[in-house]
Amino acid sequence: MKMSTRTPPRLLELAGQSLLRDQALAISTLEELPTELFPPLFLEAFNRRRYEALKLMVQAWPFRRLPLSPLMQMPCLDTFHAVLDGLDALLTHRVRPRRWKLQVLDLQDVCDNFWMVWSEAMAHGCFPVAMRNRKPVPDCLRMRGQQPLTVFIDLWLKNRTLDEYLTCLLLWVKQRKDLLHLCCKKLRILGTPFRNLRNILKMVNLDCIQEVEVNCNWILPILIQFIPYLGQMKNLQKLHLSHMDVSRYTSSKQKEFVTQFTTQFLKLRYLQNLSMNSVSFLEGHLDQLLSCLKTPLKILTITNCVLLESDLRHLSQCPSVSQLKILELSGIRLANFSLVPLQVLLEKVAATLEDLDLDDCGIADSQVNAILPALSRCFELTTFSFCGNPISMATLDNLLCHTIRLNNLHLQLYPAPRESYDADGTLCWSRFAQLRADLMGRVRDLRHPRRVLFCTDYCPECGSKSFYGLEVDQCCC
Repeated sequence: MKMSTRTPPRLLELAGQSLLRDQALAISTLEELPTELFPPLFLEAFNRRRYEALKLMVQAWPFRRLPLSPLMQMPCLDTFHAVLDGLDALLTHRVRPRRWKLQVLDLQDVCDNFWMVWSEAMAHGCFPVAMRNRKPVPDCLRMRGQQPLTVFIDLWLKNRTLDEYLTCLLLWVKQRKDLLHLCCKKLRILGTPFRNLRNILKMVNLDCIQEVEVNCNWILPILIQFIPYLGQMKNLQKLHLSHMDVSRYTSSKQKEFVTQFTTQFLKLRYLQNLSMNSVSFLEGHLDQLLSCLKTPLKILTITNCVLLESDLRHLSQCPSVSQLKILELSGIRLANFSLVPLQVLLEKVAATLEDLDLDDCGIADSQVNAILPALSRCFELTTFSFCGNPISMATLDNLLCHTIRLNNLHLQLYPAPRESYDADGTLCWSRFAQLRADLMGRVRDLRHPRRVLFCTDYCPECGSKSFYGLEVDQCCC
């Protein structure tokens, strides 16, 4: 007879399961429940869809924060409603439960080990010391004078219609706007109609927003409507704007928009990360934006945009970029530009710069020498990417000689030398293999190689650029 090796349920688990089966479960019963039993029992009630028990447990929750997001991976709308109903009881009752302490409903998409810690504790019967020795929560005062409930959520608005859970939450918040705060730290806008966005922004505490990504092909009138909201996000730290094209509008309308847009930066005193990809309004106006920056940036990304040589000069003179850790200018056509401004910029950030991306800038042999002395003094640099620039074997060899002395540089990405291609632009594999071997031999002579990869134009198999390392003879994609 085969014996079962399954561990029998502990007395504590059996008591909890019995409690959840009690249809007459009352708030007074939960007030006597040991604090350490709340998380595992809440998990059990949530997973088994014990709606009435959930409502009561929310009201008696003995912690300041209820992190619900990890439980919402495969949620049931009725379960979510039960949690909101429990919160309603807290918000609408003038006298709250004796042990009530809940102040934050956390729906953010963050890695949270709260439930894991308590689940493991339940399984092993060993609860966190801080919780075992927890002092009793004193009786709560009446509703008057209490802080409103705060709901934290990350918003990812990517569809024309909102999903049913977000719709449910927003309707619930709208009907109780005087009793709670809706706080969003991360806001991603990827195609939602502006009328929906506007309604949401009216409910959100804009001061809470720290990160914003906007990737929408909005027309100019909609962009103008959005701009004032941006200026109200006074604690914004990261701003990513992508695919904004106003080039079809008249010059006067574009200038008016640029003025309205850039002046919002005067209000963003905590901005550290600014990223702009495929935006058409920077050409000839970068100085306006830079002059409105109030704090030093840590990250600046300007990619696939059209800039003038004067824009590059203004960038090198801007005080707010002197402490950059990441600088990305990929897809900015610098061919025929003087790279002296870029040299000045690299000298300015040499003490802090860790990541430099100059991919697909059209930089030619005659321009490279201008930046080499400054580049070789960027001793904090860990990643340098220079793919897609049409340089010769001699220039590439010179570039390697300058970067090889940077001890912190762990990843270097370079283009295949121009000599690797035939007159029609087709890669000659045998010639490229020989040139790569020569370059890698050069790397070995200079020092033990870190990760150095050479990039060809496009891989016929995957359609992406192909990277080749020291020994690899196939696409690293």
